[in-house]
Amino acid sequence: MIPLALLINTILKVSIMIGTYKIITLCGSTKFKDEFISEQKRLTIEGNIVISVGLFGHAGDEEVWLEKTKIMLDDMHKRKIDLADEIFVINVKGYIGSSTRSEIDYALKTNKPVKYLEPL
Repeated sequence: MIPLALLINTILKVSIMIGTYKIITLCGSTKFKDEFISEQKRLTIEGNIVISVGLFGHAGDEEVWLEKTKIMLDDMHKRKIDLADEIFVINVKGYIGSSTRSEIDYALKTNKPVKYLEPL
């Protein structure tokens, strides 16, 4: 089943922007909590609607590691990508883990631009 936001975006080939505000979903390892918060603040001040992670598993939110919760959170993050105009990858020192790689691949597959904190 194709998510509704993705279907609408694909059919109409238009940005999901709300008013003049671009929607950006942050992706990356949750071990970079400080960078997530810093980039969320910067992007918000620049006039973007920023969607981020709900929990930081690598920074102490242990409930993330329950199997059903991890599966749900991974799927929810893909839905957050569906809602976004683009994604912004928090790739400190070039680090991109397997979950983040799958999010990048998903964004590219759904024609979302991908930007990075640090150049590749």
